[in-house]
Amino acid sequence: MSTMRAVQVVGYHQHLEMTEVAIPEPTGPFDVIVKIGGAGVCRTDLHILEGQWAEKTQVQLPYTIGHENAGWVAAVGSAVTHVVEGDKVIVHPLITCGLCRACRSGDDVHCENSQFPGIDSHGGYAEYLKTSARSVVTIDDALEPSDIAALADAGLTAYHAAAKAARRLTPRDRCVVIGAGGLGHIGIQVLKALSPAEIIVVDRNPDAVKLALAIGADHGVVADGSQVEQVLELTGGHGAEVLVDFVGEGGATAEGVQMLRRSGDYHVVGYGENIDVPTIDIVSAEINFIGNLVGSYNDLCELMVLAARGAVTLHTAKYALDDFQAAIDDLDAGRIRGRAILTP
Repeated sequence: MSTMRAVQVVGYHQHLEMTEVAIPEPTGPFDVIVKIGGAGVCRTDLHILEGQWAEKTQVQLPYTIGHENAGWVAAVGSAVTHVVEGDKVIVHPLITCGLCRACRSGDDVHCENSQFPGIDSHGGYAEYLKTSARSVVTIDDALEPSDIAALADAGLTAYHAAAKAARRLTPRDRCVVIGAGGLGHIGIQVLKALSPAEIIVVDRNPDAVKLALAIGADHGVVADGSQVEQVLELTGGHGAEVLVDFVGEGGATAEGVQMLRRSGDYHVVGYGENIDVPTIDIVSAEINFIGNLVGSYNDLCELMVLAARGAVTLHTAKYALDDFQAAIDDLDAGRIRGRAILTP
């Protein structure tokens, strides 16, 4: 039996550990084994280590994490016809059934029988990953798995939220984006590609604001305590029609709500704190809070078209699989612009 390296959660509030495990093989007709070319390191991975997901997933430890994966098809089950060995693919983070109401509607993120490799089953901080035929998207030859791996989840989540936001935005609207980090810098590019609205980006890191302006934001606001006033000034005192919050913690939501226009949409993407708004304010201003979870298979296909066109580019910091701890530490300490990618 051949083995591979895999980085596993061995206990909560403990460091990840590198170990040797068996290379997965197709056991079901629709299984696809992907040779990993890049695995994204995500803030959710930090939350997993903190035990935030333990209750929700009841996952058995030890297990391999990593839910942002791209690479090459290494083996397929007997019923798989749309990809063959050697195909370059990005992996939709969920393994979905295709049969439930949500899947039938193309809303496969809410599949009633899904598995989430890297969250509740073995993921991609490894040399190979087992997924399903329904989860692999072939990518343009010009794209490299290690460059785009984080589009599988960070990119997909940002795309899903930005595309939803873009549906109501007109040329005279303004959209505030809170957070220009790993997700935010992708969301900004998607908004730019899909929407005619003016984009205002707020981040407490001046370098992140600089990056935002370089990739298409119309205005950059450094969060120094005066960000609400600055946004109100940029929006003629009204606030923005749409706000997309990629932070969702550390007081971002209290400020975000103050930046919203009457009957505005507040898209929650980043998470970590509670939103505390008097119900009378929600009613009197008729504002909407909208949750955003990953994105569908179709969303990922659309994002890959933007990526192939060069309309969405991922800023990445690459680490060898053996240097997984350095990647986790750098992310935790805020030293990464864009996304960290492990490259087996």
